[in-house]
Amino acid sequence: MNKSGTALVLRSDSDGVSTLTLNRPEALNALSPLLFEELRSHLDELAGSPDTVGVVVLNGEGRSFSAGNDLKAIERGEHASSPYQQAETLDLIEAIPQPVIASVSGHCYTGALELVLACDLLICADDARFCDTHGKWGMVPTWGMTSRLPERVGPLVARDMMYSGRVVEGQEAVEIGLANRCVPVDELPDATDAWAVLMVGNSWHTLREEKRQMKRLAEFGRDEGLKWAREKGPGPATDMVQRIKEGFNR
Repeated sequence: MNKSGTALVLRSDSDGVSTLTLNRPEALNALSPLLFEELRSHLDELAGSPDTVGVVVLNGEGRSFSAGNDLKAIERGEHASSPYQQAETLDLIEAIPQPVIASVSGHCYTGALELVLACDLLICADDARFCDTHGKWGMVPTWGMTSRLPERVGPLVARDMMYSGRVVEGQEAVEIGLANRCVPVDELPDATDAWAVLMVGNSWHTLREEKRQMKRLAEFGRDEGLKWAREKGPGPATDMVQRIKEGFNR
């Protein structure tokens, strides 16, 4: 919480969807060490709640998702509670069972870009602005940028974004594979909700296993991965037959 006792990350749950909202709108949701502490706490709870939460949404309060690292906190010498706390929090987003949707409007710079790259999916508004400013400030990525950005958009586009520090707008983000969809800014909340509801209506067992397999198989060679998937998977959900029956009766 900040000095006034306000939570820096809000959580709201509805019908199997949990929404985490970065809540420092007066600072464009800059990523302070304290904000990361709260985000990590929520993610730890979600990791232990796969049977009550099927999908997670991550967004920002106000006119920007996040302007990135809190440079004022860095200047003041504020530090995280452990040396790799921020990077490990991003790793946890990848590791929790539920698919995580990043919903982005306005700024999404540097550390915030690293944050959304750890999410499974990304929907943005047409006013979204993605940018890597590590080079501008003389910083070096330590939260996974140099792995996750090339994985998402390919090495050539990643080098362009990282080396130049140029701004990528919402529609271009879709074109280069950084985002799944771009919608008008006033439609972003409803579009995000509808997408999450569509996913949470599917088998949570399947969603969890698809996420787990994609992460695990990325660690294998192709042939090894294909063999693992067919031999080591958990099998279908316990309600598969019921879902098939209901599908035929619609």
